[in-house]
Amino acid sequence: MRSSGGGLIRTVIVGGFIVVGLYVAASYLGWSLPFQTTEKDHSPPPILTELRELSDFHAAQAEFEVVIDEEDDVRFLPQAVAGERVQFVSVGTVDAVIDISTLSSTAVHFDPENNSAVVYLPRPEIAEPVIDHEQSHVMNRDRGLFNRIGGIFTDNPTAERDLYLAAEAKMAAAAAQTGLVAMAEQNAEDLLEPMIRNLGVDTVDVRFYDGDNPPKCKGGECS
Repeated sequence: MRSSGGGLIRTVIVGGFIVVGLYVAASYLGWSLPFQTTEKDHSPPPILTELRELSDFHAAQAEFEVVIDEEDDVRFLPQAVAGERVQFVSVGTVDAVIDISTLSSTAVHFDPENNSAVVYLPRPEIAEPVIDHEQSHVMNRDRGLFNRIGGIFTDNPTAERDLYLAAEAKMAAAAAQTGLVAMAEQNAEDLLEPMIRNLGVDTVDVRFYDGDNPPKCKGGECS
């Protein structure tokens, strides 16, 4: 009985070595192996829900890196016991956009006597920030004992969403303090002036207005 049991164990061990050896040899020689895992995509094809016309000219863009450092402090308790502090790094862009959907025939005034043109464009506006989710991440999170215990039983999916919203607000505020709008105006001028001059116009003046309607031109004079 002992001899029979020992022989069975040796047979299993030898068989295992043989199987492993065959797999190694097959992999080295490039043979296809049985029981290989293959990935199959059963996802349905993308569904087109809507086509939209784009009527915005993105004339300039600013890139920001924002660090959100927030702390929830529990009164009379040390941070090691209760409370939370999180440090979040967010990377994103903010565009200065010119809305060209409202342009009409009055947006361009041509003066044949002077062979000049005045082009009116809406003043660029700062668009909503676009966060790069691949580069944005939680850098550090410190939780008190009570918070860690509570996190075991509850899941707050909106915790990071609040961080993203805070980062967006900071990016929008920072973009308003930069020269992004001025850069967008200059880029629009650099784009339009050569194009109109190529039509045979000697002088091109690009002006920006606030509000919904461009100023009116009368007798060759534009306000």
